[in-house]
Amino acid sequence: MARPQGKYLVDTNLFIDGFRDPTANQALQQFHHSFAPFEYLSVVVAQELRSGVHSASDLRKLERHVLSPFVRSNRVITPSFRAWQRSGDVIAALARRDGFEVRDVSKAFGNDVLLALTCREAGMTLVTGNTRDFERIQRIVSFRFVEAWPVPRL
Repeated sequence: MARPQGKYLVDTNLFIDGFRDPTANQALQQFHHSFAPFEYLSVVVAQELRSGVHSASDLRKLERHVLSPFVRSNRVITPSFRAWQRSGDVIAALARRDGFEVRDVSKAFGNDVLLALTCREAGMTLVTGNTRDFERIQRIVSFRFVEAWPVPRL
């Protein structure tokens, strides 16, 4: 099998799909198997995943099976101060361009902007099932993203 090139960050929606659907979980596990040394976790994704946990048992499972492996392998990425600042600029630019009020921007979309900028700074490719929002963001700032699931290439 070909080896992946570059670094990858998986979006929250793909983890959630994997938790809910056995077929999606199989695809996620295959990605982890093929891309593990090249896969990183964003603290933004960790925050979104933790916010959806409904019980102490589910939190322990999330920690053990998803979050801890990234922490142990030192593959957790945190947005820089510059990414946080720039995310405000991107949201403001989108609001001006698309004619909406910044106050109407969802927390999830703000997090998507932050993920995009974090990937840009770190030279990573975002893997997502939410291409629509990331295409909007990409009109303002360039970064790499792919729809799930990429195939390793030489």
